[in-house]
Amino acid sequence: DEPMYANQNSVQIVLLIIALASVPVLLFAKPYFLSKKHANQTVHHHDDDGHDDDGHDEDHGFGEILIHQAIETIEFVLGMVSNTASYLRLWALSLAHSELATVFWEKAMLSTLNMNWFAAYLGFGIFAGVTFGVLLMMDVLECFLHALRLHWVEFQNKFFKADGTRFSPYSFKQAIKDTQG
Repeated sequence: DEPMYANQNSVQIVLLIIALASVPVLLFAKPYFLSKKHANQTVHHHDDDGHDDDGHDEDHGFGEILIHQAIETIEFVLGMVSNTASYLRLWALSLAHSELATVFWEKAMLSTLNMNWFAAYLGFGIFAGVTFGVLLMMDVLECFLHALRLHWVEFQNKFFKADGTRFSPYSFKQAIKDTQG
């Protein structure tokens, strides 16, 4: 395989090392800094009954943060592998379409060109119909399904967390009302 640019192999190795190095950082460094942050933010308040309340319904111990971060890291790695596999699937489909187009061209057109003009005309009709019917429709369906996957799987993973908070879409009218009143 010819590289697409100079030092492509080195760039790929560096990017792979960065991706692999991010896993221990996510597993250990982030929980450490989060536990330090929660330890520094411990402020006690008194409620109406005179009880101490730290404002949190749950304890933010290092073990709990570490377990939560391990789950988040596993989800991140699985999502990264899943997204990579999705694009590899698209690449494989484009290779399959290229091979199908070559087969259709050779069987429908090249085999009829040496016969007569009517056979070549008929061969072109078969080639155009099969190419349109199989390749174009498969490509359109593939693009539709991939766009659907991008919206519902990858995009939603970036912003949606099922944490019980009701979704409220951004509204310019509401933002203007909030700044004016």
